[in-house]
Amino acid sequence: MATVKQVLKAKSDAAVHTIDAEASVYEAVALMSRAEVGALVVTVGGAVCGIVTERDYARKVILQDKASRTTTVCEIMTAPIMSVSLRTSADECMAMMTQQRIRHLPVIEGGRLVGMISIGDMVRHLIEEQQFAIDQLETYVRGAHSELPTCALTRRSAIPQTLAARFA
Repeated sequence: MATVKQVLKAKSDAAVHTIDAEASVYEAVALMSRAEVGALVVTVGGAVCGIVTERDYARKVILQDKASRTTTVCEIMTAPIMSVSLRTSADECMAMMTQQRIRHLPVIEGGRLVGMISIGDMVRHLIEEQQFAIDQLETYVRGAHSELPTCALTRRSAIPQTLAARFA
């Protein structure tokens, strides 16, 4: 069973983006746009105090007709935050995200922010685990006849010639 530490290690961009609680919502949305992320960890004096997401912006600024340049992040952030540690299992993360209907989990270890796990990271990890299991099962089923074509439509194996001809 994989842990958050392993999922973080597999990320291509492990940067965690933060914003001060007193920054404007406009600054937060601009940072999310530049960084191409959907959430920022909110801090006060370097300590984690909340999270602000695109969903918070849509529901608490746009729909309430507030001005993003004069509204502060602390007015719309979600607090307290749910977080995980490096030892949390991937299954626990998925369960937490599903049950709480959240898409981002800050990773806090020893009181320090060390990463961020998104639902996209979790789905990517799940797909990789399933692909590994499929590959292992195919190898087991084919046994010593690994030169024979496979019928499984996985990313690593080609469609057998007989099926390829049908789809041509």
